[in-house]
Amino acid sequence: MLNWSKIDTVLLDMDGTLLDLHFDNHFWLNVIPEQLAIAQNISLADAKADIHNRYQAVHGQIQWYCLDYWQQQLNLPIMELKRQTQHLIKVREDVPAFLTAMRKANKELILLTNAHPGSVMLKFEQTDIDNYLDGVVSTHQYGVSKESQSLWQQVQADLGFDKQRTLFIDDSLSVLNAAKEFGIGHLLAVANPDSKQPHNEINDYLSITDFSNVHPQPLG
Repeated sequence: MLNWSKIDTVLLDMDGTLLDLHFDNHFWLNVIPEQLAIAQNISLADAKADIHNRYQAVHGQIQWYCLDYWQQQLNLPIMELKRQTQHLIKVREDVPAFLTAMRKANKELILLTNAHPGSVMLKFEQTDIDNYLDGVVSTHQYGVSKESQSLWQQVQADLGFDKQRTLFIDDSLSVLNAAKEFGIGHLLAVANPDSKQPHNEINDYLSITDFSNVHPQPLG
């Protein structure tokens, strides 16, 4: 499926790729509306409608991923609420073996996530996935999300990877489209980001539902 002899660097999304997206979907679609309904003394239906409109207004932009933005917008203690539901943060079962295989094959592993640094650190605390990584990039360092060509230009300039010899793995088609536009040579989509939801049908990219299908052969 992948020609690992032509790949040196692997850029990895976090939520929905390395980690089960169930935590994030539950948090933003259930916990936040419930807390907003309580705080504003409105119905849950009204809170969900309000949240939906707010999400749509900044979808795909850096604000959409920014905990500081949502704390200011909603006047809710976002990080505190995340910690109350942190037991739902889980690594995908197929990920540790995949990351181990890539390390044995001497691939450079870089986390490239739209997640806010506070969320990144919370998830590292819960999962230890940072122990597999050679580097970590939150797009908040650059003020633009992975959907933006500006982000790709800045990250490539800073990390110096050969984009033709780079694999990027993500569950978001809009982000994969941006990576393709930038010229990333190898792209892989995760079709089952949320363990509690049906698999997504993906036609435009090579896709997987189990990382065991794309392990590199260890050197030696």
